[in-house]
Amino acid sequence: MNDELKPVNQKAWLLVLPVFLCVAFSAVLPLMTVVNYSVQDILAPGRTVFVGTEWFAEVMRDQSLHAALWRQLQFSMAVLAVEIPLGILLALSMPSQGWKASAVLVIVALSLLIPWNVVGTIWQIYGRSDIGLLGATLVNLGFDYNYTGNATHAWLTVLAMDVWHWTPLVALLCYAGLRSIPDAYYQAARIDGASKFAVFRYIQLPKMRGVLMIAVLLRFMDSFMIYTEPFVLTGGGPGNATTFLSQYLTTKAVGQFDLGPAAAFSLIYFLIILLLCFILYNWMQRMGTADTKEGGHD
Repeated sequence: MNDELKPVNQKAWLLVLPVFLCVAFSAVLPLMTVVNYSVQDILAPGRTVFVGTEWFAEVMRDQSLHAALWRQLQFSMAVLAVEIPLGILLALSMPSQGWKASAVLVIVALSLLIPWNVVGTIWQIYGRSDIGLLGATLVNLGFDYNYTGNATHAWLTVLAMDVWHWTPLVALLCYAGLRSIPDAYYQAARIDGASKFAVFRYIQLPKMRGVLMIAVLLRFMDSFMIYTEPFVLTGGGPGNATTFLSQYLTTKAVGQFDLGPAAAFSLIYFLIILLLCFILYNWMQRMGTADTKEGGHD
């Protein structure tokens, strides 16, 4: 009885206080600053005029923004369409135990250790038609490859660069999901005479659903905010072929110094990412629920 009436010690919350302070200084305060800039027009240092939603309306009417958003959506969808199946296939082909498994894990993870600006520089050299392995090979095979002058070639090169850089992340996540499946499932499948596709469809894929959801969300968010790699590789060109939303924002904020429209666009950019991730997450959750019900009926 005395234990039930004993007051709960709330001092443990003090340990969380430093985290809240760090989040406040690194996220909340900068966000409030952006919100402040988005509703004001800076006439001079120390002189501002409240403009309300004027900058938001201006940004929403910007045709360049619409084009950059469309390019960004195309790129992110292409990234998911290539990297998710390729990562699953790579994880399925990796050895499950022994020294070979350790060696393959290290080799697969190497590209993830390379900084983003270095990745852009590597592919900048790699794609050159005079000294680059990729560019010279394609030219010698008869292809008129030029990622600096052809919009399609530039877009595909940026996509190939992102696939090379981040597919190992998807593969490692899927590999961890595969290794968490108990051997009893495989033994039961062998007894039932299940084919490899049936094992993948009804055992491996459902057990990987959690890590796949993480992989899809991580890759979507990261690809939707991509900046450094295409900036180093193509500078956003040729023309605006590889000018994605983040580079468009940087040009408006730093290049043109339009702080009001840039702040408004930053908030819109943030809300677009939240909305798309929310839609994607709920869609994957519904797909998982539907598959679970289907498997229960079977």
